[in-house]
Amino acid sequence: MSWALFRQTRRAQPLWLVTASSIALLASPVAAQQAAESPPAQDVSGEPDLQTPDIAPVTTDAPAIAAEDQVGFAADNLNYDSETEVVVAEGNVAMNREAISMRADKVTWNRKSGQVFAEGNVAIKNPEGDTAYGDRIELTDSLRDGVVENLLVVLDNGSRMAAIKGTRFENGNIELENAAYTACPVEDADGCPKNPSWQIRAVRVTYDRAQNKIRYKGARVEIFGLPLIPLPGLSHPANSEAGSGILVPEIRLDRSNGFEIALPYYLRLAPDRDITITPHLYTGAAPMLEGEFRALTDIGSFRINGYATYGSLVPLTGEDPDSRKRFRGYLESAGKFQFDPRWSLTYSGRIATDRTFMRRYDISRDDRLRSTFELERIGGNSYLSIAGWATQTLRRNDEQGQQPIALPIIDYRQRFADPLLGGQVELQLNTLAIGRTAGQDTQRAFAGARWDLHGLTRLGQEVTLTALVRGDVYHSDENLLTAIPGYRGKSGWQARGIAAVAADMRWPFVGEFAGGTQTLTPRVQLVATPPLKNLDIPNEDSRAFDLEDSNLFAINRFNGYDRFEDGARITYGVEWNYSRPGFNISSSVGQSYRLSDKPALFPDGTGLTSRTSDIVGRTTIAYRDFLRLTHRYRLDKDNFAIRRNEFDATIGSRSTYAVLGYSRLNRDILLLGEELQDREEARVGGRVKVAQYWSVFGSAIVDLTERSDDPLSTADGFEPIRHRLGLAYDDDCLSIALTWRRDYADTGDARRGNSFSFRVAFRNLGF
Repeated sequence: MSWALFRQTRRAQPLWLVTASSIALLASPVAAQQAAESPPAQDVSGEPDLQTPDIAPVTTDAPAIAAEDQVGFAADNLNYDSETEVVVAEGNVAMNREAISMRADKVTWNRKSGQVFAEGNVAIKNPEGDTAYGDRIELTDSLRDGVVENLLVVLDNGSRMAAIKGTRFENGNIELENAAYTACPVEDADGCPKNPSWQIRAVRVTYDRAQNKIRYKGARVEIFGLPLIPLPGLSHPANSEAGSGILVPEIRLDRSNGFEIALPYYLRLAPDRDITITPHLYTGAAPMLEGEFRALTDIGSFRINGYATYGSLVPLTGEDPDSRKRFRGYLESAGKFQFDPRWSLTYSGRIATDRTFMRRYDISRDDRLRSTFELERIGGNSYLSIAGWATQTLRRNDEQGQQPIALPIIDYRQRFADPLLGGQVELQLNTLAIGRTAGQDTQRAFAGARWDLHGLTRLGQEVTLTALVRGDVYHSDENLLTAIPGYRGKSGWQARGIAAVAADMRWPFVGEFAGGTQTLTPRVQLVATPPLKNLDIPNEDSRAFDLEDSNLFAINRFNGYDRFEDGARITYGVEWNYSRPGFNISSSVGQSYRLSDKPALFPDGTGLTSRTSDIVGRTTIAYRDFLRLTHRYRLDKDNFAIRRNEFDATIGSRSTYAVLGYSRLNRDILLLGEELQDREEARVGGRVKVAQYWSVFGSAIVDLTERSDDPLSTADGFEPIRHRLGLAYDDDCLSIALTWRRDYADTGDARRGNSFSFRVAFRNLGF
């Protein structure tokens, strides 16, 4: 039977509508997997129990109520004593009021005192989906104030809080005694109970309604049941937003700095701004301070990150250390702003006080720090870019004064359809200014037009016709400061005109093969360009060329604009592709032949010095998500010797995999200009799952270059560069990793030797 009982004289606020909303703040903003809604077993040990015995969840048998100040009941039996005004409901009691639902084995309501006692398998659910369970709950008739014994709250996001006793006071404050919280599942995949990977335990947890904050007394983090990390003074805001506080510390040990501990502090300035300040303390070096500021604006976002310390510096050259201490640091910033659907600004900046700071403190192993900005306008058929960049070198033998500063770089393009032949026309305007503090300065401007026409013949051949014209104007000075003569060009004003025509034909043949489909595509390209004054022009952006499959069929096989390949040539090759469900092979091979005997502009060792080029190709094999193998190569045209040989392979699943790499450059040249030295290197990395949540990971880089390959190299044919080895634990709410790394080369005050790091991350938890 059911009743709609007794209109109240004041509007009520339900107890667990408030309590669960505040306790939810103990959970991470990241939602955990949904946990079962069932109450705790009685814990005779006096410890809060996060496990869930098997009883029925909250039901919805109570009738709908007509007004907010009414209570709906449903029960097997209901007794009402009119003299004492006590209502007793027994047997599958269901009760609801203002979108809050409660079930219990027995509910006693004293109308005179306003007390409500719920006993036996009590469960209360609020509109947000959070459910509170207890052995015995004492409430007011508003279902708002009261005391709960052996409390368990299962939040809608799967997190849960347990306490021996919970009390809500008239001012809205809530206090939990002997409490525990976790965002981890308490059941395995088979539904069997398990201990959470981590949990927070505290002597007392207090929710301050006035300050909207949760505070802990005697808090600690337990990992696998072991109390490992004390959290004195832990507190955070009582909502789902991030709050200020201490983050998980990082621990390292290396030869350069000794033992290191980093303790980040997160400071939330506003919903769209925050700062993280991290002191780094070392036993073998002066302390260092790290700071990061992040902001989100109406039109974009940006961040600023920096490191600062005060200590001595060991030079890159290996000379005696300078005993004078100095400021050392690193600053970087990046951001993007979208002003409207077409205009945007992107920037990034990086600068360090010296060449060894980044490696000394293991911030980055980059040997150049590049700062850029770009203002873009992207239209339907137009594009405008105004950009600039500068580079700080961290290399041992590079002079900073020789590093270019490009400001500005302006590029404008406009496309429109060809009204006569049906092709597409693109107009381009480009200008560049490069300056150096102790080197050559160059300015460039050009205007060009390109026409492309794509079509199919009756026999199925894909034909592309291209024509382009361009006019260049250059000015340069201080040319003799450029070390490589081929890069200098003539000083003063220089002009150049470029014209080129090209015809490219691909003829695909498709058929069945070995249960799949194969496509064989011969390809031929003809390109013709009049002789050009390339060497009169400074070369700033067309350096370090190497022939490979990606540029074999390019109209201009130089990268950049400062060099343009002239003369006439024919390029030929074939592409083959085979595919069947889950398996694919693609391969290409090609070569080119110059129709003129003019000396080549390309440096020796690039594969294009003679009229007949070297043979280049690429093969890629992929099998589902388990295997991907790529092989790139260049073969000598005369004796088929391997001049370039590269393998990259990824094998395995997400939990167990191997990443392999090998590269060898055998250019067969004596002159070592343009950074074309021979090199050989092997790379390996991988992870092996050894248990359900445990894995071993590692990586290594080995220099295989011999002195016969590079006379300037000190390697002996097998010179390890760096390796690392580690053990990791990863489940759905905890990540732990212990890593050992060894470096085999000194770089200034970044010394060779061993380093160890320990990392722990609590998923679904934000302090």
